[in-house]
Amino acid sequence: MNYTIDATEKSLGRLSSEVAALLIGKNKADFARNVLSGNTVTVINAGKLKVTPKKLQEKFYTRYSGYPGGLKELSMAHVVEKKGYKEAITIAVKGMLPDNKLKKGMMKALTVTE
Repeated sequence: MNYTIDATEKSLGRLSSEVAALLIGKNKADFARNVLSGNTVTVINAGKLKVTPKKLQEKFYTRYSGYPGGLKELSMAHVVEKKGYKEAITIAVKGMLPDNKLKKGMMKALTVTE
């Protein structure tokens, strides 16, 4: 099933949890945790997302290369400046999905447009 969600004036966390629930398939009567739901979700107007200036400065995305001194931290403002709100939504949804073999397929079913 195809779902379209308008991100205008929605907060990042509430939007992401709604999208993650649809990708997992929690809204279906025949929900099974071990099967891809078949849902595709399109998020439109990602640029009109409601994010406070404090969150832009204080939220950090971290990644670690595995080497000593390999911890990288980027603020949300930096990520939004370089890649737009599209990347922030993608990272938030990815973090809300279960860490199993289905995660990759669920992320392929997500489309975010500015």
